[in-house]
Amino acid sequence: MNFTWSPEQEPPPVAITPAGWVRAGLRGAVLTTILAAGVGATLVLRLAEKPLNGAARPWTPFITQWVSRMVFVVLRMRHETVGERMALPGAVVANHATWLDIFSLNACERVYFVSKSEVAGWPGVGYLARMVGTVFIARDRRQARTQRQIFEERLSAGHKLLFFPEGTSTDGLRVLPFKSTLFEAFFNDGLRRNTHIQPVTVVYEAPPGRDPRFYGWWGDMDLGPHLLQVLAERRNGAVRVIHHAPVGVAGFDGRKALARHLEAAVRAGMPPDRQGAS
Repeated sequence: MNFTWSPEQEPPPVAITPAGWVRAGLRGAVLTTILAAGVGATLVLRLAEKPLNGAARPWTPFITQWVSRMVFVVLRMRHETVGERMALPGAVVANHATWLDIFSLNACERVYFVSKSEVAGWPGVGYLARMVGTVFIARDRRQARTQRQIFEERLSAGHKLLFFPEGTSTDGLRVLPFKSTLFEAFFNDGLRRNTHIQPVTVVYEAPPGRDPRFYGWWGDMDLGPHLLQVLAERRNGAVRVIHHAPVGVAGFDGRKALARHLEAAVRAGMPPDRQGAS
C-alpha cells in the first residue's frame, strides 16, 4: 500500500456522542488531578535534587514515568513494550506521530526529550517541559558548538536523551526521512567514543472501526479537538513501543550515515504495509 503524506489528508472528525462527552469530562478531570499531583511531587523533589552536582535528577523522572503510565490506564488504551531498553549511556531516537508520543515513550523508561526552542515559550506546555528536564535547542547550525556542550553535559550526568529526527509529526502511517543535523553533535571527541544510540519505533493501532490515522496529530490540526476525540473514545486502541539494537556512534563515518542507519531501523519496525511509506 502506498501513502503520500499531506496535511490535506487529515481524517474527518469523529462525532462525539453524549456518552462520549461524559467520558471526556471524567477522564479529563482524572488526568488533570494526576498531572497536578505529579507536578506537586516533582516540585518538592526538585528542591532535594538541586544541591546535587551537575544536572543529576535521581528521583523526579520516576514521577514522570508514573504519570505517563497512568495516562494509558485512564484512556483504557493498551501500552506494549517490545525489545530490551538500552542500558548503555547515550540517546534514543524515534518516529513522531502525535502528542501521545511523549507519554508512550516516557512510560517505558526514564528519558529526557530534546525539543525545539520555541516550545519553551508555549504557555503551560513550556513550563511542564522545563520542569521535567527537556533539552531545548535552536535549529541553527551556528549553535552547533553550544548544542554539543549541552548534550555532553546531560549525557555525562547519566541522562538518556530522546529526540525525533523527522523534525515534525506525521499521521502515524509512515516514517519520514531523518534529518541528520542533530547527529553532528555526537561526533565531537567528547561524545563519539562512548555514545550509543537506540532506534525505537512507535506504532499506534486505532480503535476498532476508526480511521487508521486516529492518533496521528500533524499539519494544521488543533490540539484541543484531537485531545477531546481521544478522551471521548469508549475504548481506545493500542500503542506498541519497539526497541531495536543500539549502535555506537564511533562505528559510523559521519552524521548522514548514522541517520540513514537509524531511519532504516525505525522504519523496519513499522507494520509491513507502512514500511515503504515516507
